Amino acid sequence: MKSVIVIPARYASTRLPGKPLQLINGVSMLARTVDAARRAGQATGASVLVATDDDRITAHCREIGVACVMTDPDLPSGTDRCRAAAELATPDADFIVNLQGDAPFTPASHVAALIANAARGDVVTPVIPLTWEALDRLRENKKATPFSGTTCIRGPDGRALWFSKIILPAMRTEGRLRASGPLSPVLQHVGLYCYSRAALARIAAMKPSRYEELEGLEQLRFLENGLSVYAVEVEASALPSAGIDAPEDVVKAEAALQRLGDPYGR
Repeated sequence: MKSVIVIPARYASTRLPGKPLQLINGVSMLARTVDAARRAGQATGASVLVATDDDRITAHCREIGVACVMTDPDLPSGTDRCRAAAELATPDADFIVNLQGDAPFTPASHVAALIANAARGDVVTPVIPLTWEALDRLRENKKATPFSGTTCIRGPDGRALWFSKIILPAMRTEGRLRASGPLSPVLQHVGLYCYSRAALARIAAMKPSRYEELEGLEQLRFLENGLSVYAVEVEASALPSAGIDAPEDVVKAEAALQRLGDPYGR
């Protein structure tokens, strides 16, 4: 089975123009994402491909030695750009990972875990079992930004049953559960996906679904249309895994690197 890791990288960004080329601690955001993809590819045999809509990003891809495909600038989403690039460059790939170019601290282990479990569902995505301390932080964050952080309900076979911006499951006996061990029953979703080629083609033809629009979660479209989504458990990363969308995010990212160490080049 052949896999490809596609990194959609658009130049245009309202809050951070030229975002993939933005330097973080002296290294471009795209180079950091490519580095994580390459390390995952070395572990799994997957190839790495950047999908862009701008010649400046194509030139940077040549500088860092990664394959790049030019895609239609009018494509509506990173998922569409991912599919278009895979069709152009790797039409024989069985599984396609969509690794967003603005998530430069995505652990290579998360990407590798998706590829290792790619045959378990139409779509495979990571979830992190939250400690009680991490759950308390998520609850606190939601007081200010209620639509930050997504949780997942997962069946005993690993199949994702639902995703939500509210914290699921509710716990009527939380005190007893806290006393029983360090892990809560809450799984936090990581926005990273591996698709079978057939599933990605189906998704591209789907219209936004009812609960997707209510919660603002694309993965609910998959469930509402009958696709199987396998949620693979991964370990939390010390570095922030959320996307970098604004100059203040760059400042926070550089502060985290100073505090926790820079994984680039390891």
